[in-house]
Amino acid sequence: MRKHVVVLGANFAGLTAALSVRHELHGDVDVTVVSPRANFLFTPSLIWLPFGKRDRGDITFDVEPTLRHHGVDFVQAAATGLDPTARTVTLQDGSTLRYDYLVIATGYRNDSDVVPGFAENAVTITTLEDAERAGHAWELFLRDPRDVVVAATQGAGCFGAAYEFLFNLSFQLRRHDLHQRVKLTYVTAEPFLGHFGIGGLPHGEQLLGMFLRKEGIDSRLNVGIDHVAQDALVLETGEEVPFGYGMVVPPFLGQEWLTAVDGLTDAKGMVAVRDSYQTLKYDDVYAVGAAAAVEVPWTTPTPVGIPKTGFPTEVMAHVAARNIAAQIRGEEPTDEKAFGDIKAICVMDAGNNGVVILADKMLPPRKHGVLIPGPQAHVMKLGFEKYFLWKMRNGYVQLP
Repeated sequence: MRKHVVVLGANFAGLTAALSVRHELHGDVDVTVVSPRANFLFTPSLIWLPFGKRDRGDITFDVEPTLRHHGVDFVQAAATGLDPTARTVTLQDGSTLRYDYLVIATGYRNDSDVVPGFAENAVTITTLEDAERAGHAWELFLRDPRDVVVAATQGAGCFGAAYEFLFNLSFQLRRHDLHQRVKLTYVTAEPFLGHFGIGGLPHGEQLLGMFLRKEGIDSRLNVGIDHVAQDALVLETGEEVPFGYGMVVPPFLGQEWLTAVDGLTDAKGMVAVRDSYQTLKYDDVYAVGAAAAVEVPWTTPTPVGIPKTGFPTEVMAHVAARNIAAQIRGEEPTDEKAFGDIKAICVMDAGNNGVVILADKMLPPRKHGVLIPGPQAHVMKLGFEKYFLWKMRNGYVQLP
């Protein structure tokens, strides 16, 4: 009998895993993707949306035609429960879907409780809807410009997006002749500039410091946020950083319903996995992308998380797909790639400038790592956006 693989999620991790399983087994498998959203979202471009440089139509596409073309079924519904013993997933309408192998690629949700007042008094860019709200707030800000703050809270891991938004915002202030009138401050839990949640790279602190000085950006490092007031960020030190526009990157949590499954998740609802991306307790259940737990290999004075960006997410999905294919063929799932050993490849945009970030490993110890600044990084990010959306819309997940 043909095996049935169910993939929960249809973005970077889910779409890659679903199509890769079909590719690995040359179509000799039934694959169903389940997602509450009908669209793929190119999340790296959310940094541009609040400034009107993108809208949802520019960075999303309908996944059902892509999946159908590659022989994959699509169910638009939210998963609400999992029974690993019965091998069933419960959907929001109460129906169940049986699987032989399951891939959890359910992404993340904002942890709004870490910083009281965050959801009410600041904006963020971590989801499409959040970025659209940030855009509306930006339009209001331009009518009454005041000081601006960009922050990454204690426990956050998505520092790259915080830096990108910070420098794009600075670029926009110059465009609107507000650079001299508005004070821009960066607040971060990082122990030093350029830590990025990955321990930093050679000369990264100096490079980011140079960027901040060039743009006249003030900073508060290695600090947590106590709460967000209506017009100020109140730090754990008691200092108040006033703002008329505040963008805050919070920590992420896993999907709440997953925590009900015994032995599946950590305290944050992220799914604990082995280097094969099988879950610790269930050999037939995998987790990839932002849904997978990654252990922070260090302790910092103010807690920081680890970013799970697009490239490592794709690597994780391919590893899981190869292991599922091996199991279906009756073989042992021997493909492994520890998250920390995945290469770091990232382009950080800065409006009309940027930095290319390359390293042999996501997490130290590393043999080499480099940051390459320059306007070519901005051009590269624009080109990559177009390429990646074309690649995923056509289902060419085997391409780099």
